[in-house]
Amino acid sequence: MTAPNDETEFLHELEIEVEAEVIRVESSRPEDAAGLPVTDWLFDPTDAEREEIGLRGLLAAVEVLEDDPRPGDPAE
Repeated sequence: MTAPNDETEFLHELEIEVEAEVIRVESSRPEDAAGLPVTDWLFDPTDAEREEIGLRGLLAAVEVLEDDPRPGDPAE
């Protein structure tokens, strides 16, 4: 079983990594690629949009886990 401090540290590091990925996906500007001919796409804009949605969901889940104490955990 993971100690609470280790778990908190893991969740914080995960949050940082997911936030960096969200920034990367946002900077790819999929809406701009959608206006180009398909043969000029470096990536499918729909895939980039799906990835961003998934990352935002993961980020929200990590934030909930960080904020909510587990039953039986000592109060901080």
